[in-house]
Amino acid sequence: MVDEVDESVLVLAATGGQGRAVVDALLARGARIRALVRDPGRSAARELAGHGIDVVAGSLSDRGSLAAAMRGVAGVFAFTTPFEAGVEAEVAQGRAILAAARQERVPHLVFSSVAGADQDSGVPHFESKARIEAELTAGDVAYTILGPTYFFDNALGGARRILDGVLDLPLPPDRPLQQLARPDLGAFAAEVLLNPAPYLGQRIELAGDAPTPTQMAAALGAALGRDVRHERVPLSAIGNPDMHAMWAFLNGPGYRVDLPALHAAHPEIRWTGFADWAQRTWSAAG
Repeated sequence: MVDEVDESVLVLAATGGQGRAVVDALLARGARIRALVRDPGRSAARELAGHGIDVVAGSLSDRGSLAAAMRGVAGVFAFTTPFEAGVEAEVAQGRAILAAARQERVPHLVFSSVAGADQDSGVPHFESKARIEAELTAGDVAYTILGPTYFFDNALGGARRILDGVLDLPLPPDRPLQQLARPDLGAFAAEVLLNPAPYLGQRIELAGDAPTPTQMAAALGAALGRDVRHERVPLSAIGNPDMHAMWAFLNGPGYRVDLPALHAAHPEIRWTGFADWAQRTWSAAG
């Protein structure tokens, strides 16, 4: 494995959940990093600069700032989001990123998509990423596509209910849900960015564990030192069309990562289990 690069690696949306995980993993490996952020004056961006990172201002939808940030880098970690302005805005972000990468002849673009984007899922924010993937694979920029599954951290959105003893999930109690720790995504992306040759042209879906809601509730309860039970939320109660479609997909075909094969092929990744994540994340709240 290569532990250093001669040129910087650019991380887009570097203060977000995925971007910061990638930054942390690159820092741990001694890489030179350039970070694209909206506002270099914010505390999260200043913290990055304090680690010796080259922090630059830009927007995921602004081709000019993206191209300027990409100039001369060895690789780019790219991320897009529909959750601020919708799926068409996300596709526009992807097109701006790809156009900038072509313009600057980026040697390697690592695009963080989502597991299931290649399954005709009908989930709007999966389909938008599938459209970006299609344009990326049809182009002439060398790429690797990563497809993370559901993040453990998504449980934090229901923190108050969990502390009250209830894990709300729109799944049957015995239905496994493939999930991933953000630091494991960061570690995998860092390996791909710093050692690209084995990964060029590949699409790799990522999951660290596949607990059922019952197992998740038990792990959260063990971490908190109190009972936590799973309560199945009916799909009809999910008003957001995108989230409704996602949970319908997860109740149906769902993610299909071959966890044993993935973990055997990449023993260098920690592959955090849900129970370990819960213990580290929730034990202080018990």
